[in-house]
Amino acid sequence: MSVLATNAGLSARPVSRAAGFRVELLGDWKQAVARWHDLGPSTPFQHPAWYDAWYKAFAGTEGVAPLIAVVTDASTGDPAMLLPLIRRRQGRIAIIEFADLDLTDYNAPFLGAAAPRDAKAVRHLWRSLLSALRRMPDPADLVRLRKVPVEFGGRPNPLALLDTAGSCALNGNLVTTGEDYDAWRYTLEKTVRKELERSWRVFTRDPAASFALLTDADQAQQILSTTEAQQGTRMRSLGMNYVLDDASRAAFYRNLVRNSVGSGYALVSALTVGDEVVATLLGIRTGARYVMIRISNAGEKWSNCSPGRLIIERTMAALHRDGVREFDFSVGNYAYKRRFGVTPLPLVDISAALSWRGWPFALRDRAVGVLRDRPQLDARLRRILGKPLSREEN
Repeated sequence: MSVLATNAGLSARPVSRAAGFRVELLGDWKQAVARWHDLGPSTPFQHPAWYDAWYKAFAGTEGVAPLIAVVTDASTGDPAMLLPLIRRRQGRIAIIEFADLDLTDYNAPFLGAAAPRDAKAVRHLWRSLLSALRRMPDPADLVRLRKVPVEFGGRPNPLALLDTAGSCALNGNLVTTGEDYDAWRYTLEKTVRKELERSWRVFTRDPAASFALLTDADQAQQILSTTEAQQGTRMRSLGMNYVLDDASRAAFYRNLVRNSVGSGYALVSALTVGDEVVATLLGIRTGARYVMIRISNAGEKWSNCSPGRLIIERTMAALHRDGVREFDFSVGNYAYKRRFGVTPLPLVDISAALSWRGWPFALRDRAVGVLRDRPQLDARLRRILGKPLSREEN
């Protein structure tokens, strides 16, 4: 059986419905939001402000088209799942993926009252979604969903229940402090704790030294400009490819800070000495959870006070006083994160072919996921191929 689904910017087409789910594919984020009504975030990244900034920044990017899937219960019309997706070209194939492009650290759906709660129901929803995607006027070859949390909000992520979900190469990193911040600090290794205390003493020897959380959008934008400059300088000094300064990505962060600092969703903190910005940190917050997404410092001149670690700890202390209890260091297993005692958060990847051209890529993705679920075999193959065994960095 089929129902009519409207596609913003496209002609309407029949889209398959199976097991009671109706799928509409929209090409306009604001239209999808109006259709959904209540966008309760599954993780801090699944927030209207995040996607408002994201879709606006990449609106004119060649080869990238918004594609938001709105899934509802076919009999009641109750919302089941909203997926903020895009369609983009990668080489010779067209891929459906989350609105990410290496900016959204956790990719997840928005869930509604009719969201599936068991593996069987999720499979029915997934088949309905794939059928709708295969019948688009402008078809794609592959669905590739990456960095998908296994759970959020104390409940399983329905997508992670799919049989095709395989381990992701990346993981999240979470610190839960509890109510007593000082008690949490004493769970850190003594050398780490003492180093943080020493760094603060060294930094505050200058009477002009200060820490601040910026609540004014203009001031926050100025700090973001410093973040961009400091990160660019460091990445280029290391000979690394720095992509956050391209026009679309830079516009995304500027949109986010400009429009969301006032609401408290985007948070910009800084260590300064007079007019000099020593370190910066950009994060996002929903309720009691805060995620760090960009960090920078002024370099060698201030290395004696470890400004990167210092701004993290000062930000954590300030936000703890304001009710934050979960501090998410996001993806990437860096040594400084381990010093704060992070707990790894598992993520999964999901792939499915939409055409014969997509099958080799889907099979490869599946094989890679299977290997990650078998770490001993993965390690053996990496040794044979001469590849590094760990993604961790200092």
